[in-house]
Amino acid sequence: MKSDKKEVNALVIDILPKGYVNDPRPVYKREPVVLAVGSDQFKLLELVPKAGVDIQIHDQVYIGDSEREKIERVKRRVGYEELTHAAKLELPYAVETIVREQEGRFVEFFNKSISITPKLHMLHLLPGIGKKLMWEVIEQRNRKPFESYADISQRIKSMPHPDKMVVNRILHEIEDPEEKYHLFTSK
Repeated sequence: MKSDKKEVNALVIDILPKGYVNDPRPVYKREPVVLAVGSDQFKLLELVPKAGVDIQIHDQVYIGDSEREKIERVKRRVGYEELTHAAKLELPYAVETIVREQEGRFVEFFNKSISITPKLHMLHLLPGIGKKLMWEVIEQRNRKPFESYADISQRIKSMPHPDKMVVNRILHEIEDPEEKYHLFTSK
């Protein structure tokens, strides 16, 4: 489970150049808003872009403590229910991009996952993994650690898309505020 450290990079999932439609202030007093998902802990964020910069959906933007090229400031963290309709539609693609680009990190999860309780293993929390499949993963990784998503799917025939299992788990953790276990996101 992740610590609550700051996100450094984020993927843009919606851009509101004139702010939120339901903002009661006059349009000229609203500030532009960029909705994004952090690429480390998958935090949903509301960002304020720098004036005059060109930001597109799916751009990766730096939001760390050093000089930022496109983002003026991180305004706040938002919940899934606060996202715009467009942001909710783009979120799965953004998460999939992050999971694909950070393959090593998520393959390592398959290699190092452990039991959470005597009856619950971290692998059980991935959609589609039951006890039999969990033991197959553990047996295979004990023989030789997994090297890639392709290696996992080749050695475990009943897991053709391990990356999609990870994406679905991340989306579940983001969308369900009542989720007890967070493997990839922070509360």
